[in-house]
Amino acid sequence: MSAPSSAQPILSPCTGVCTLGGDGYCVGCLRSAAEIGGWLTMGEAARSRIMDEVLPRRERERGLA
Repeated sequence: MSAPSSAQPILSPCTGVCTLGGDGYCVGCLRSAAEIGGWLTMGEAARSRIMDEVLPRRERERGLA
C-alpha cells in the first residue's frame, strides 16, 4: 500500500482549445506561449496572479468579459 499523497493538482485555465492567435495568446485560455510553457514550473503565487489579474484583463481588452 502506498502512502497518501499530499500533492495538490495544479490549477490551470486551459480549456483544451490550444491554438495561438495572431496576438500571441491562446484562443482558449488567453495565456502566452511563455506562460503556457512555464506553467508547471511557476510558483503557485505566479500562477494565481496570472489567473486572477492578467487573464481577466486580457478578457476585458478583447471585450470578452
